[in-house]
Amino acid sequence: MPACENLFGGGRSMAGKKQQGAFVQAITPMDENFSRWYTDVVVRAELMDYSEVKGCMVIRPYGYGIWELIQKELDDRFKATGHKNAYFPLFIPESLLKKEAEHVEGFAPEVAWVTKGGHEELTEPLVVRPTSETIICSMYAKWVQSYRDLPLLLNQWCNVVRWEKSTRPFLRTSEFLWQEGHTVHATYEDAQKETMQMLEVYRDFAYNVLAIPVLTGQKTEKEKFAGAQDTYTMEAIMHDGQALQMGTSHNLGQHFAKVFDIQFLDKDGQQKYAWQTSWGVSTRMIGGLIMVHGDDRGLKLPPKIAPVQVVIVPVAMHKEGVLEKANELYDALKAAGLRVELDDRDQSPGWKFNEWEMRGVPVRLEVGPRDIENGQVMLARRDTHEKAATPMEGLEQSIQTLLEDIHKTMLHMATEYRDAHIFQASTMEEVREAVDTKKGFALSPWCGERACEEHVKDEYGITTRCMPFELQDQAEGHVCACCGKPAKKMIYWARAY
Repeated sequence: MPACENLFGGGRSMAGKKQQGAFVQAITPMDENFSRWYTDVVVRAELMDYSEVKGCMVIRPYGYGIWELIQKELDDRFKATGHKNAYFPLFIPESLLKKEAEHVEGFAPEVAWVTKGGHEELTEPLVVRPTSETIICSMYAKWVQSYRDLPLLLNQWCNVVRWEKSTRPFLRTSEFLWQEGHTVHATYEDAQKETMQMLEVYRDFAYNVLAIPVLTGQKTEKEKFAGAQDTYTMEAIMHDGQALQMGTSHNLGQHFAKVFDIQFLDKDGQQKYAWQTSWGVSTRMIGGLIMVHGDDRGLKLPPKIAPVQVVIVPVAMHKEGVLEKANELYDALKAAGLRVELDDRDQSPGWKFNEWEMRGVPVRLEVGPRDIENGQVMLARRDTHEKAATPMEGLEQSIQTLLEDIHKTMLHMATEYRDAHIFQASTMEEVREAVDTKKGFALSPWCGERACEEHVKDEYGITTRCMPFELQDQAEGHVCACCGKPAKKMIYWARAY
């Protein structure tokens, strides 16, 4: 498609041009202030609003529509791998949380407590769910008795509460939505296979639905989930060069099984402790979508999770036949399974173009008297800002094909950005230059020692993100970029949300 000279007005409306200038000023340019740009986008696009509860947001219909599509795509993948959904209580007795010392220590600063019911003091304080390992393990101890009960593969869609001191919409809020998978297995090998399978489910989802090229690998001992044996993660690079942890998968080993007495009678007649996993992603994925794909015009949504994939904007809709043709196109596209909206509001076409661009709708169709006469529509892509005349005949299939191309293009653009912002580093100066000056990730050899990792975080505010699976053989023969000791691992460093 040829590039559009004026995507917003299409040469049709001077009013559209004038309003565009005013509208863009409402969104701070990302190069000027990335944090302000992000806040402007989530508010202007009506993804969320601030609530009366400090640190908690209201997810508005458009934002929740994105989450519903994320949920559906993931839920289908979970069920295809044999998992079933369940629901566990929001409240967890203090005694359960305290059973696993490492776990409670990891969450203690973020825990919200309930100490009264009505006017009565509770006999035992309750924790508002920060994560569900303890309450779920108490049930697994009842349900798992024999090897025949395994594997037990459950997932929960719910909300959790973590009392955050500093919050930002979608990225870090005191209450957020997520899914948490919890599984039980007979052997370490089965648990490890499950852990890696779910990490791959997440990775595939990130690439093929979100169009986000994540980096996958293992977390360090310092950064792993509290109570886990090993934690694996997928990390993404945002437009400001910072990292966002998009999802994690944990091999819990037998830690929780021994604390909560989850035992089973194995085939050999011996009582054995079970092996467990947990894995989860949350609404922070929406924050990732915004910061990976967005631009100074607002959101840019991948087609598979866009609440509106196609918007039809009638031009000169007061003229005979325009609204009728727009409704005809709407019915045809909706019947073809597309998520489509017809914008027949009493606003200028230019205003509508700006509005839907800001909301990140992948495809915009403009239809006016001349288009009807020529049997075509004007089609604008949100990803590349290209615009071209497209025949009405076969439009449904043309758009289906176009949406696939938009996903591929967005993934390609994000991959190019990611690859351009990963820098090899062999010294601490190079790590800092990569992170602070070049605004990206530093990939370096590392000694693997916690003291070294803690020093870098305390001194420079730079954290380890993950040890990439495919690069570990490159550490041999090198020295740690941070302390100069013999390297044992290759690791990504970055500043992170």
